[in-house]
Amino acid sequence: MRYSGTLTQWNDERGFGWIEVDGGGERLFVHIGAFEPRPPAAQRPQPGLRLEFAVGMAQGRKRALQVTWRPGGSEPQVRRSRTPAGRLLSSRTAPQGWHASSDVSYGVVLCWLLLMLGAAVLWGVPHMLWLLYACLSMLAFMAYWQDKWAARKGQWRTPEITLQILALGGGWPGALLAQQWLRHKSSKPRFQRQFWLMVLINVTAVLWLCSPYGRAVLD
Repeated sequence: MRYSGTLTQWNDERGFGWIEVDGGGERLFVHIGAFEPRPPAAQRPQPGLRLEFAVGMAQGRKRALQVTWRPGGSEPQVRRSRTPAGRLLSSRTAPQGWHASSDVSYGVVLCWLLLMLGAAVLWGVPHMLWLLYACLSMLAFMAYWQDKWAARKGQWRTPEITLQILALGGGWPGALLAQQWLRHKSSKPRFQRQFWLMVLINVTAVLWLCSPYGRAVLD
């Protein structure tokens, strides 16, 4: 059975909101993954949209499923660029924020490996450190995979702070590969800025701790 309602609240960063059902005033949870088809990055849901949807249960509560724009209702607004008019690009060609390409990502991982090998030759690197990087990288990759799966299924997402903490702890190589292979979180400017800050902090801290200066402080 199909219902209709109005989108009253929308959190675009987290990709979910609330629909007020016509007639009864009931509020239903709706996730971006429930929209058919899923809106492009330049055309996102906005409060006030008229929607049609089915109702289902997930994790013990009702939520909207198979959501479509209601015929005759307002269309989702297109995000406008703040770039001067002479430099405006179409929504298909306008960049959605900088993100590392596959070549850049692989290059960063390779440079990091060379730095770590150099540190191992010069100062010695504990074997447990390599194991820590490997385990956290696998854990980070799995967290990205689970988050993308949850986004598609309309399930609860992995908090972004969890992904960033994994990167800070040493799982950033796996996270970086997941971003490229899964095409997940690779085009969100704010997330990418935070992610690369975590990478910089981790690499700097580890190299310093492995150096004679860091070991002298620890000793």
